Amino acid sequence: MAKFIREQNTVTPSATALAEAAAQAASGKGLPPVHLWNPPFCGDLDMRIARDGTWFYQGTPIGRPALVRLFSTILKREGDKYFLVTPVEKVGITVEDAPFIAVDFCMQGAGQGQTLTFITNLGDEAMAGPDHPLRVTIDPITAEPAPYILIRAGLEALIDRKSFYRLVDIAQVAPYRGESWLGLWSQGVFFPLSREDALE
Repeated sequence: MAKFIREQNTVTPSATALAEAAAQAASGKGLPPVHLWNPPFCGDLDMRIARDGTWFYQGTPIGRPALVRLFSTILKREGDKYFLVTPVEKVGITVEDAPFIAVDFCMQGAGQGQTLTFITNLGDEAMAGPDHPLRVTIDPITAEPAPYILIRAGLEALIDRKSFYRLVDIAQVAPYRGESWLGLWSQGVFFPLSREDALE
């Protein structure tokens, strides 16, 4: 993988090292323990994750899905900033909205016993519940909803439009903070989408 990067002449030595570290991590089981790594900050990398989930380097889309997946395994969030980290270095990248896109979900059960499992554009899975909450924000200008699910360690996925429409179709009305809300159940947790009276 690192050889490919060098041949393309599009990635700095720091990014090459990051790709090599990610490739080594991918050879093991599970995700690398980035939450345990606190290396020195080495500056910002000209890498950006667009709102649609596309990864760019120096303004050019990274066309290899396997490479994007590798980089995603060493992604870390600290406050409102995002970094690619290894045990020995940390570089900042730009994330326009959320680093992942939830492109599908599957539902099992019904009512309060229902579970919703989301799948991201990079193959991650997360079952909505106490450890993976859902939230919806409303754009103050367009009034468009933007739904998210927590994937891991502060990293969220923006739920794509087709999946959100499906979620609205299966939403139920339930009491929430003294009012009636339309929302979703998963793992016994109710996630509100909109007040019922707002739909009238």
